[in-house]
Amino acid sequence: MSPTDQFTDLLNSRKTKVIQVDTFGQFQMRRDNVLLKEKEWGRDKSIQLFQFFLTSRNRRALHKEQIADRLWEDIAGKSIDQTFKVTLHGINKVLEPNRERRSDPKYVIRQGITYQLSIADMWVDADVFEQFIRIGNEQINQDEQLARQAYSSAIELYKGVYLPNRMYEDWSSAERERLQLLALGTMVTLAELLVEENPMESIRLSQQALQIDNTWEDAYRIQMNAYFKKGNRPMAIKTFKLCEKILDAEFGITPLPETKQLMQLIQSA
Repeated sequence: MSPTDQFTDLLNSRKTKVIQVDTFGQFQMRRDNVLLKEKEWGRDKSIQLFQFFLTSRNRRALHKEQIADRLWEDIAGKSIDQTFKVTLHGINKVLEPNRERRSDPKYVIRQGITYQLSIADMWVDADVFEQFIRIGNEQINQDEQLARQAYSSAIELYKGVYLPNRMYEDWSSAERERLQLLALGTMVTLAELLVEENPMESIRLSQQALQIDNTWEDAYRIQMNAYFKKGNRPMAIKTFKLCEKILDAEFGITPLPETKQLMQLIQSA
C-alpha cells in the first residue's frame, strides 16, 4: 500500500471501528458510534483499569498483581482477586455487551496469568496520532505535501493532555509526557515547513506549541523567523525578548546560539 493510501485509510479509520476512544483533552468512548456515559462502566475502577490497559498497550502483558500494585495500593491479599475480577468484568461488559457467555473477550486478552489490551479493532486517538506522525516523518524527504497533511492531521487530534482525569496517577505520567513531546515536535516541524510560504500559519502553530510549553525555544525561533518573513521586525524582536525572559525565569539560562544569531540577523536587517 502506498503512503498516500495509508494516510487516506488512516483518515477514514475512525468510522470503521466499533470501539472509538478519545484520550486527548478528555476521556470519551463510543461503541457503535454512541457515546458511552460514565454510569455505564458501573464503577470508576473499571474506567481506571481500562485506561491503564490503554496506556500500556505497547508494552508486555502484566500479571493482575502487578496491575493492582500500580492502581490500587490500598488493596491486598485475596481482595485483589475479587477486585480485579469485578473490575475486568465491568470493562468486558462495556466493550462487548452482547458477547456470548464463556466465549473469550475480544479486546482484553488473557495470556496465561497475564492480561493485555488489544487495540487492533479499536480506534484510539493516541495511536492514530502516532501513526500520522510516523507517515509524516517517513515522507518528509519524499513527499513533503503528504508529510504536511499527516502532521496537520496529528495536530488536529491533539486536543489537550493525555487522560486529564488521571493527571496525578504515576502510571499515566510518562505516557502523557511522551505524547506531549511528540505533539510539540510535530507542531514545530510543521511550522518550520510552512515558514516560507505561509508565515502566519507558522506563527499560529508556534504559538500553539508555546501554549503547551512556554519554554519551547524552537517555537520562539520559528516564530521570530516567520514574523521577519512577514516584514514585522518589531514582533520578531519582541518574540526574542519574551523567549529570553521566560528562559531566564524558568531555568536561569539564555537562548541558544542559533536563536541569538537569528536575533542579530533581524536587528541588522
